[in-house]
Amino acid sequence: MDKIDKLRQILKESKNVVFFGGAGMSTESGVPDFRSANGIYSRRLNQEFRPEEMASHSFFVNHTEAFFEFYREHRIFRNIQPNAGHKALAALERRGILKAVVTQNIDGLHQLAGSKTVYELHGSILRWPCVQCGKVYPVDYVLQEENKPVPHCEDCGGIVRPGVVLYEEGLDSDVVEHAVRAISEADTLIVGGTSLVVYPAAGLIDYFEGRHLVLINKSETKADARAELVIRDAIGEVLSKAVESL
Repeated sequence: MDKIDKLRQILKESKNVVFFGGAGMSTESGVPDFRSANGIYSRRLNQEFRPEEMASHSFFVNHTEAFFEFYREHRIFRNIQPNAGHKALAALERRGILKAVVTQNIDGLHQLAGSKTVYELHGSILRWPCVQCGKVYPVDYVLQEENKPVPHCEDCGGIVRPGVVLYEEGLDSDVVEHAVRAISEADTLIVGGTSLVVYPAAGLIDYFEGRHLVLINKSETKADARAELVIRDAIGEVLSKAVESL
């Protein structure tokens, strides 16, 4: 039995599958993996600041115009579409096998593919709330010329910021609580497209006490040794092949 067949068999036996994913889930849709050798975080985009600094809360406060320039140029992706992996997970959910997606990604591709129960640990680039009144704007609002360099709320004049978790900020406690519950109740956890080095998100898989732990990632992770099945291949291709003939 090859590894795809093994994954297919695990899915057939499972009644409560949860998927935990990272940046590698979206690379097949053209979204860069920020932490890879060629990712944004490995490049020098600015003479004075590192990309991690430019994606931080303190940079947002102290260098507001540069912060928004960075986000518009490097964190907003136009015309991206879900890949085969996103679609396969949505199909699993429709069949009642997959109960939740827990994602570190901010691109909204899981929902665009049709997934309904998605816990976005790091927020979403598609939602831009006002820091004063909380009114939420779509991403297109901040791309309009009249809202550059710094977008402001039409109602109260407050700054409209990305609805993502910046460096130096904590994760949303409600989202984490739902993610922990989903993972702890799962009989199968599929971890895909993540190197499991970004905390506290990566620590959530420690709540899994189910039967089958599956890892799909091109490089080694800290959880490989405890996994029942490890597949080092493109996640979209693996998931679509495993799901299509269920």
